[in-house]
Amino acid sequence: METLSNHIFHLQSQADFEATALRVFRFQYKNNPVYRTYCQCFGIDKESVCALTQIPFLPISFFKTHEVKTTEFIPELTFQSSGTTGMQHSVHLIKNELLYRRSLLESFRHFYGKPSDYVFLALLPNYLEQQHSSLIYMMETLMHKSGADDNGYYLYNHEDLYRKLTQLRDNHKKTILWGVTFALLDFAEHYQLDFPELIVFETGGMKGRRKEMVKEELYGILEKAFGVPDIHSEYGMCELLSQAYSKSGNLFTTPPWMRLSLRNEKDPLDTSDSVNTGVINVIDLANLYSCSFIATEDLGRRHPQGFEVLGRLDHSQLRGCNLMVL
Repeated sequence: METLSNHIFHLQSQADFEATALRVFRFQYKNNPVYRTYCQCFGIDKESVCALTQIPFLPISFFKTHEVKTTEFIPELTFQSSGTTGMQHSVHLIKNELLYRRSLLESFRHFYGKPSDYVFLALLPNYLEQQHSSLIYMMETLMHKSGADDNGYYLYNHEDLYRKLTQLRDNHKKTILWGVTFALLDFAEHYQLDFPELIVFETGGMKGRRKEMVKEELYGILEKAFGVPDIHSEYGMCELLSQAYSKSGNLFTTPPWMRLSLRNEKDPLDTSDSVNTGVINVIDLANLYSCSFIATEDLGRRHPQGFEVLGRLDHSQLRGCNLMVL
């Protein structure tokens, strides 16, 4: 599988992607008992699948109830989804830390270039307060590759963050600020910058701290507060290894080894191109030792320039398979 994991990051064409996805499907069908049982629930075996459109997507909720592992291994990393106290969390067991690091770094480089070109600031109070956060691991990795003395985390010390941003602006340092939504809004209520070169990443999540708002309203507030032309975002989750990115307008594109598609909300097996608004399916070929074919609970809309993420599907449930209750 080492050859396959290397090939994933050097795909040459759509045909290469599809052929590699079929190889990954057969590998995971054979070596992932949870995924294999789910496929068999629909009467699908690895020999009957010969096209990308025939590959089943595992509901993301399985990460809350099962160990989703391809091959047997002792995990080098364990990630857990964020959420409020008392919620059932997803758990992602990572077999190969180096593969995860490579995936997140290659994803970032694909869209933004070398991490060493940037200073990274993180306004992520809720993530810092919990263990096993894949986002904090990502920040640690990017900061390490950056090597900048000004890299740093901020909890609720907004005045310190304002001073640091002002200093970096005045010194013409390329800077990325990664922030959870409610914390960015808290900052925006008390401080205003004119830093058009700043890249602001909004990670989503009010976590019960503020009322939800539409993206256009949210981005308008943040653009004005930071003096930036656009708000960036990253579409990733603890159950995946790779990330899609949006540089403007909440429209996400993927690195070459990752794909987003849509499924019909009422028929999870309908993933035809005629579904323009539906629930997001993700193919993440780097997720080799877990599951590369994930049916999320996020609503999305297809655009010529990418995928728009609309929010979370309410009362999402799998239809037609009782494996959910095993």
